[in-house]
Amino acid sequence: MGFETLMGDEAIALGAVHAGLGGAFAYPGTPSTEIMESLQDLAARQKAGTLEGVSLPFVAQWCANEKTAYESALGSCFAGKRSMVSMKHVGLNVAADPFINSALVKVNGGLVVVVADDPGMHSSQDEQDSRWLADFARVPCLEPADQQEAYDMTIEAFELSEKYELPVMLRITTRLAHSRSVVATRPPLAQGPIHKPAPGMDWILMPAVARRRWHELLGKQLELKRLSEGSARNTLKAGDKKLGIISSGLARQYYLENLDDLIAARGGAPMHLHLGFYPLPESLIRELYEACDELLIIEEGYPLVERLLRGIVAPGKKIMGKETGDIPYEGELSPDIVRKAIGLPERKGLASRALTPPGRPPQLCQGCPHADSYGALKEALKDYPLHAVTSDIGCYTLGALPPYNAIETTVDMGASIGMARGAAEVGLTPVVAVIGDSTFYHSGLSNLIDAVSHNTNITVLILDNDTTGMTGAQPTILPSSRLEPVLKGVGIAPEHIRVLRAHRNEHEQNVQAIKAELAYEGPSVIVLVRECIEALKKARKA
Repeated sequence: MGFETLMGDEAIALGAVHAGLGGAFAYPGTPSTEIMESLQDLAARQKAGTLEGVSLPFVAQWCANEKTAYESALGSCFAGKRSMVSMKHVGLNVAADPFINSALVKVNGGLVVVVADDPGMHSSQDEQDSRWLADFARVPCLEPADQQEAYDMTIEAFELSEKYELPVMLRITTRLAHSRSVVATRPPLAQGPIHKPAPGMDWILMPAVARRRWHELLGKQLELKRLSEGSARNTLKAGDKKLGIISSGLARQYYLENLDDLIAARGGAPMHLHLGFYPLPESLIRELYEACDELLIIEEGYPLVERLLRGIVAPGKKIMGKETGDIPYEGELSPDIVRKAIGLPERKGLASRALTPPGRPPQLCQGCPHADSYGALKEALKDYPLHAVTSDIGCYTLGALPPYNAIETTVDMGASIGMARGAAEVGLTPVVAVIGDSTFYHSGLSNLIDAVSHNTNITVLILDNDTTGMTGAQPTILPSSRLEPVLKGVGIAPEHIRVLRAHRNEHEQNVQAIKAELAYEGPSVIVLVRECIEALKKARKA
């Protein structure tokens, strides 16, 4: 047993390794990125012989996207190894097909799915709550409240997965992922040997097999509910019965931060049910509901507990939460939000002078190659009063802001080329799609194949900075030199593939090249290449 100060992401990575991890796969996405970065650091230490107690190497790899990462983890699991896939919440949308179907296969090595939600949208396009997808897939979900639980629950999730032959979701949020605490660690478990599943059809989801496996999955639900009722992760504490509190995950910390003041104000602590294991423990919820005059549900994300609770208990008593407006529906929770919800007065801070600091919107780094690419694109489009520039998810999304004002859409990973194609097919011209090299490999390639198949009149700008810059300069899945052969391979005419240097010294040449491709009636691709400034700094520092 030892002690380490760890972020939530780091605690999950270490917990997986100490659980006997065989293979881990991911695509970078804040706030989950540091899980794989930590795993790769641990793998390097294992290789160097400095990771105490871990004798066998394990795989820790970035993948092209979350779907390919999930399917790689499935393959590792099929081979009998404990396997983990990690992603942010919108990444689970990309991986939803293998995730939901994997609930029907007979998990061979433990399979843990770590999903980091982002309430408050610090670096995301929405606030979706992954607990709903765990419920939809009918798989267990663990939700740690602190870094210690993040470590412990990762190990527990592997055990649950192997026992019930199901994938298990571990759901965290941004604040837990990126804050630090002291974690007590356990001696590492040995990694298991390769062993394929027993002979049978349990990994072949043909309709007849899938129907049988679906029936078996439904048959496990009562057992999972019984497990939830007795889980140490779901705890009911006695207390004052005027108000019952239900918390889940990180929300418990915000409640506990206010508990002393609440005890002083009410003369005692309320009854409190904390949830860290799903499906919901219905008996515990009914016990709390029947004992208390009214309930307050404190949960990070969507009101999942609040909504499902209303189908568990009889109507009549007051139930407060996000649906009633007692807790804000959007954004992150905080101790002050919870304080107000439980009826405590606002905590006054020290008086300060009124300050009006200037606004600091996000911006491209000084010297960023994307700035030079946008400069050339805007000049090339001056002759076209009616045009469209669709963009994608990445640093270059900042091209929507001044001084560039160069892009008009950003919806989801890979959408730029698909949206450009749709707009062009109904008659808008010219249409330009802007996408980064990592995002292109993630989910832009399939849309480009559609454009080639239908000879769609679009120009695609791939801003190739040779890294996944927005999430901390992780390596792109394939190097820049491989882009041109890929483009030729899917059918882009070689004369309409241009590889240019994204630099102000080449501004005029780049403007003329973009103009030439805008005039071409068909799919064309311009690759604007220059290394990310921050990636270069990182490499030099290393």
